[in-house]
Amino acid sequence: MSSNVSKKSHATLRYTSMRVSVFLACLLVALILGHFQVIPVSGEAGVIFLFLLAAVVSAPLSYVLLSRQRDEMSVEISGRVDGIRTRTASRIAAQNAEEDAADDALRAEVSKAPAGPAASAPQN
Repeated sequence: MSSNVSKKSHATLRYTSMRVSVFLACLLVALILGHFQVIPVSGEAGVIFLFLLAAVVSAPLSYVLLSRQRDEMSVEISGRVDGIRTRTASRIAAQNAEEDAADDALRAEVSKAPAGPAASAPQN
């Protein structure tokens, strides 16, 4: 397996771990700033505020810093979806062909069957 294939096969895991790392780094900075009272923190509400602040700050940072990883992840996911789509389409085509063959066989059998007495009896 080449390194390029190996690299792209775990793009989702790599992007997710890097995204979490960016959030944790922002959280660490926010907690340090809160500890030294650069950001006023009081009680549980202050800690929740620091978590929210870290989430809000990490989102645009991740958008800018992880664009290449996000693109690799997108290619990986779209490749998987295309593969699923192709397999599903071929499976549906095979099922349709099987149904058509069964239908054609039944029609051929019905057309070869001799007309029974009910078909030859006169109608009133």
